[in-house]
Amino acid sequence: MSQILHTEHLILRPSTMDDLDAVHVLWTDPGMRRFLFDDRPISRQEANDFLAASDESFTQQGYGLWLFFERPSFERVEDAIAPSNQSLTIAGFSGLIAVPDQPPSLIFGTRPQLWGRGYAQEAAAAVLLYVFDELGIAQVVADVDEPNTASIHVLEMLGMVRTGQATVNDRPLLYYALQASA
Repeated sequence: MSQILHTEHLILRPSTMDDLDAVHVLWTDPGMRRFLFDDRPISRQEANDFLAASDESFTQQGYGLWLFFERPSFERVEDAIAPSNQSLTIAGFSGLIAVPDQPPSLIFGTRPQLWGRGYAQEAAAAVLLYVFDELGIAQVVADVDEPNTASIHVLEMLGMVRTGQATVNDRPLLYYALQASA
């Protein structure tokens, strides 16, 4: 079972600790962190901890955080997106966060310069297909800041259904869920 995922426009590979610098730069971009980190800059250590948790999740659960790249025109795509190849720019990320005693939570984000191309939906759909079909996960959930209409649109295009709302840290959140197809 390969954890490298392919879509029409993207290649997704599991993040590694070698990605720390590039991921930290991506996640501290003001456009990325606006909704992802409640508009606060995260430290390099926080990014490190997130990647370490993703590594552990891949080992324990079979899922974690995938980084996605625009599909290159190389013969061996896997060589092009190897963590040691720092010449490619991360287009974004998608994955699942393990939550104790709850279904995993879907997260995604696209580099602001690439917004509007459908990459978040394409990457998230690939992750969902993998975890439902390959791992047999029964349900995935997500939460999104209510003002984040682009991400709400992505969740709804993925077939996720709104299940509730709440205010957390003075921010209105919407909750979504998606069941695996029978």
